[in-house]
Amino acid sequence: MVDRRRFIVGSGAVGTLAVLGTTAACTSQAEGEAVSETAPASGHVRSATAITKVYGDGQKLIAVAVEYDTDVTGSALSTSTFKVTGRTVTKVYANREPDLAAHGRDGRYVIVEMSPTDKAAALWVTQQGSGNASSSSPSASPTGSSSPTTSSSPTASSSPTASSSSGSGQAPGGGGPKVGDSTPGGTIVAAKATLTQTGTVTTTGGTRYPANSTKLTTDAVKNLIVDDFRQFTFTDPATKQTLKYNLFIPKGYDHDHDKKYPLVLFMHDASVVNVATEGPLVQGLGAVCWASPEDQARHEAFVLAPEYDSVVIDDTYKPSPLFDATAHLVQALTKKYDLDEKRLYATGQSMGAMMTLGLNIKYPDLFGASFVVAGQWPADQAKPLAKKKLWIVVSQDDDKSYSGENAITKVVKEQGTAVGTAVWNGRSTAAQFAADVRSLKAQKAPVNYASFKTGTVVPAGSTTSAHMATWQIAYTIPGIREWVMDQSL
Repeated sequence: MVDRRRFIVGSGAVGTLAVLGTTAACTSQAEGEAVSETAPASGHVRSATAITKVYGDGQKLIAVAVEYDTDVTGSALSTSTFKVTGRTVTKVYANREPDLAAHGRDGRYVIVEMSPTDKAAALWVTQQGSGNASSSSPSASPTGSSSPTTSSSPTASSSPTASSSSGSGQAPGGGGPKVGDSTPGGTIVAAKATLTQTGTVTTTGGTRYPANSTKLTTDAVKNLIVDDFRQFTFTDPATKQTLKYNLFIPKGYDHDHDKKYPLVLFMHDASVVNVATEGPLVQGLGAVCWASPEDQARHEAFVLAPEYDSVVIDDTYKPSPLFDATAHLVQALTKKYDLDEKRLYATGQSMGAMMTLGLNIKYPDLFGASFVVAGQWPADQAKPLAKKKLWIVVSQDDDKSYSGENAITKVVKEQGTAVGTAVWNGRSTAAQFAADVRSLKAQKAPVNYASFKTGTVVPAGSTTSAHMATWQIAYTIPGIREWVMDQSL
């Protein structure tokens, strides 16, 4: 398994708690001596842990947990108690654990929250434009896995191909790499922060640690949800391909083998090609949203997120062997774990959306439902999709994906299958999206098609394309995931 601390934190000064500037030594008290009202703070800090969280546009460093040698009272803490270099401090409170909390409570940890909109917050950096462009920027080196491999020998079959190319031979939207290209399109940045205590910290015993110039650098990282995944490799006997993958195993699985669990397969876009194994987990919400405590409380499920070392599918619609290897991996996991074969689900964005459509065509009895985000497939191959349960989301100003999905849903309707349709505002609130989902579900169609209104998905001033912005929004909508998990073969 990949060492998560090495993967996210990096090396050098980040790997230890660095104490810079003037350091005051602590003088131990003799037995029976009265406790002083003030004490140098620097010697009382035990650790500083960076806390990260994944958002629609990727993982961000959003907090630091500073551990003291005794419990701290939260009543005197404020945003002026700590300063973090290059960051905006939004909240400071005490806690009993190195974790975020809606309401703080006295404990040995001081949680320093920071704005996720700070430029320095971003830990996943990708080329803009189509979201599939090859990048010349440095990337985190791919990390191999020492975890056990999974084996199986599913029957191979020929891949679906278009009778004629519908594009330039590049990934959706144009300007992207071709099948087999392994140029990384994204970079994973080390999570680190440097901070100083600029105000007084008071212990529950009344001792005050005054402000000082000591600088602390984080020495550990806690990656919310991401750390709950395990890393493995799978060698497919049929295609001879090796796939690195991330797998979330429900917390109750080890205690309840009488239950069959659903599985969600997430397939990433081309910007995540050939980065570290955890790449699909930090690039956005496509994988981790299904493993959130909230989603797991409603539907315990396995979550599978392969990391592709090269582009699997482009606009020629002639996939690489990794296409079939992905289906074979899902089939292998159904034999390895207690999975419900009627409740296997597929989802993906851009390249991953294309794979989702293609896999549903080639393996019609594999997935109980699929969530397709910003992708397309040749309409002349779309007839089998009329028998599938799909929720499609695309932006109207994502020209290629929008026209492609229009063509697919037209074929589906021509086959006599009902298609529920809706136009949504990409700037809607969570409550508005919830209402939008209920309205579309009320059409009671096996295929649901929601398009974001032109000009509503790209934030003001952003250089992100509508193509990429689509999945930055789509995976934030819980109601769609709820619909998927309610489906079965």
